[in-house]
Amino acid sequence: MKNLLLSIVLFVAITANAQKIYRATHAEITFFSETPLENIDGTNTDAKSIISTKNNEIAFAAAIVGFHFEKSLMEEHFNEDYMESDKYKAASFKGKIIGDVDYDKDGVYPVKVKGILKIHGVEKEREITGTITIKDGKLSLLSEFNVKLEDHKVKVPKIVVKKIAESVKVTVKANYELKK
Repeated sequence: MKNLLLSIVLFVAITANAQKIYRATHAEITFFSETPLENIDGTNTDAKSIISTKNNEIAFAAAIVGFHFEKSLMEEHFNEDYMESDKYKAASFKGKIIGDVDYDKDGVYPVKVKGILKIHGVEKEREITGTITIKDGKLSLLSEFNVKLEDHKVKVPKIVVKKIAESVKVTVKANYELKK
């Protein structure tokens, strides 16, 4: 009986150590809309993310009102007219990391993530490329991808349609710490 109990305790300890949870509490998400008339650049530096090494799951969440702009009027229009942040409070992504990442070894790992991107209340399956860098036990992630506004039913009033691109470039930068 003692041997069985000892075996269970050792198994639980080994299994618990095999899984690492990384957290980013101040991930940065930016988007850039480029048109001949005007460029729009929004930044949120308070996004949250988590990575589980056990099953390579990754998740992100960002409050819509957390995006800030150079001009306060842009921020107001973004929240009230386009993103309806009172109704759709957050954007999120949940998926799996596809690619070989040795979380215990320094290196630069090109990866894809496959999952569901939810913006403006609309979920869209996406496959997004990125890079995970591990250096001195610290993990960081960088990704750039495009999002079509129509994919998430973000409507642009005709009066400003030439000032806002149909597709915006999104950049994600996150520095993770190992959860203890």
